[in-house]
Amino acid sequence: MLQTVLIANRGEIACRIARTCRAMGVRTVAVYSEADADAMHLHACDEAWPVGPASAKESYLNVDRILDVARRSGADGIHPGYGFLSENADFAEACERAGIRFIGPPGSAIRAMGSKSAAKTIMADAGVPLVPGYHGDDQTPEHLAAVADEIGYPVLIKASAGGGGKGMRRVDDPADFAAALTSARREAAAGFGDDTVLLEKYLLQPRHVEVQVFADSHGNVVHLFERDCSVQRRHQKVIEEAPAPGLSDEKRQAMGDAAVAAARAIGYVGAGTVEFIMEAHGDFFFMEMNTRLQVEHPVTEMITGEDLVAWQLQVAAGQPLPRNQDALAFSGHAFEARIYAEDPDRDFLPAIGTVSRLRTPAEHDHVRIDTGIREGDAIAIHYDPMIAKLVVWDHDRDKALQRLRNALADWTVAGTTTNTRFLGRIAAHPAFARGGVDTGFIEQYRDDLFPEARPVSDRFLAAAALYELLSVDQAAAARARVSGDPWSPWHSTDGWQPNSDNHHVLHFLDGDTDLTVVAHYRRDCFLLDLPGGTVTANGSLGADGHMRLVLDGVHQDALALQSGDQLSVAIGGEERKLVIHDPLSAGMGEELREGSLTAPMPGTVLQVMVAEGDHVEEGAALMVLEAMKMEHTIRAFASGRVDKVNFREGDQVSEGAELLAIGAEE
Repeated sequence: MLQTVLIANRGEIACRIARTCRAMGVRTVAVYSEADADAMHLHACDEAWPVGPASAKESYLNVDRILDVARRSGADGIHPGYGFLSENADFAEACERAGIRFIGPPGSAIRAMGSKSAAKTIMADAGVPLVPGYHGDDQTPEHLAAVADEIGYPVLIKASAGGGGKGMRRVDDPADFAAALTSARREAAAGFGDDTVLLEKYLLQPRHVEVQVFADSHGNVVHLFERDCSVQRRHQKVIEEAPAPGLSDEKRQAMGDAAVAAARAIGYVGAGTVEFIMEAHGDFFFMEMNTRLQVEHPVTEMITGEDLVAWQLQVAAGQPLPRNQDALAFSGHAFEARIYAEDPDRDFLPAIGTVSRLRTPAEHDHVRIDTGIREGDAIAIHYDPMIAKLVVWDHDRDKALQRLRNALADWTVAGTTTNTRFLGRIAAHPAFARGGVDTGFIEQYRDDLFPEARPVSDRFLAAAALYELLSVDQAAAARARVSGDPWSPWHSTDGWQPNSDNHHVLHFLDGDTDLTVVAHYRRDCFLLDLPGGTVTANGSLGADGHMRLVLDGVHQDALALQSGDQLSVAIGGEERKLVIHDPLSAGMGEELREGSLTAPMPGTVLQVMVAEGDHVEEGAALMVLEAMKMEHTIRAFASGRVDKVNFREGDQVSEGAELLAIGAEE
């Protein structure tokens, strides 16, 4: 067995690996960038070494530095996690040359599957079914456009060396092919150092079903059943589940056999995932093989009871697989929801900020949380904005789904925007409950999943007002306890005024709407004047933000988390965000002039398509930003003339920066 493992990754996967290593008595070494100098994964390991600046290219992707740390720390194995160097064949081979065990497949297997084009050739020879498409060497735009015409639209352009939705574009119209190809290649080159692409027929309403495989160095290969990863946005998975709903035993067996054949065809060793795309009538086709542990591996662990990281360590040490195929079985059903710092209502733009308050459901046999984020940690622009993976299990799909809904309702974050309420809407959707999922699920039910914003209800507004009032009372009581005269009337918070009703006026912003609550003090409660009428209010506030509301005699639990002037209020699985507002300070910021185009988030300018003086049509692409490993195209909101271009390619921009300005034609 390995004695010391260096974890060449960060975040939740580094913490996850460290947890298993500790249980197995294996010493762990963390690496960290300057941006992660106090990150959670450092404290999860036995020791931690710096490897460079915040940029992943100069730290987590710096092979020489990581190997140097491995030698100096005495590590005899390196676990790459997923992402970063996990599917880098050169790194795997460099580890072996350095006499350090790479906890993953051999470089030859990574290289074989690292090129999607080469992988499809190998799979065809192994008898694994393929989607109609092109994965040849002629990469000229003219040839690719001609092939796309032959395949028939819609087609999918995919980075040959990539994954995770990067370098991938769906094209429905031949007129859009050239621009989509350019964008996909640029993103592929930036993300993987290779702009080679392949083309596939885009299947309408397909499911994305993948099979977990495992192989050892003794020639044993098994599968640990399948996962359904169909619910996606931007080709990235949102909610995964195992087993796949509605899959017959015969189809499960056929997919498992195909996945094992794929692994054998490349001499695979370690954990891997063979990904299939499945049509509605049940035919399935090979898409790609991920030569690493997947983000969604916990759902497989939950239904099989196996620790896949422990399997990786054992296989890397030269031991045979812990179980053969006949000894493997699954029980119950599991879901995983990926909780991200992102704004679904802004096309899933990643969000930055500091997680000032974090409340999560309790962990037990049915609920598991994998995270690398704590209260006080910052979500920076340098890395993937994942906060955590929420994993639930129960004896059947309906019970597991209810657990997922309850756990998402118990998850509240202050300080940044997250996708938890969006995930809750997916979990509550009738079509999802039926198992009616495909890769177009989010678009198909967009109106349900992105409902028009409703005005905040009196119930939430009352909870916000009560939180403010009780917070003031608690602060005053604390000051009184340490003062020389705790009974002084100056410590009173009851709004007393001579010849006047005792009251406070509270202001909140719901978007751009200014809301006012007048709180009248009474002996044992408040009277709150709300937009919908007056209610009696009372309750209690815990130190952790948990509240017990009593509104017109009705008792209810709530959670209120404040970060600066931002207030998140969660009641009964629904959350609303308000701003504690001071009307006297409103309007003091300088407005950007009409016609400006601003950066939706911090990032780097990848491309500028226009120059000052150019005429542009509404919807025209003006500039491309890269942030958190994804491209975002800035488009003209109206036809006009480009008056100003404030940034060049390579420039760093902050959120809200004025990128360009468009004026009316003279």
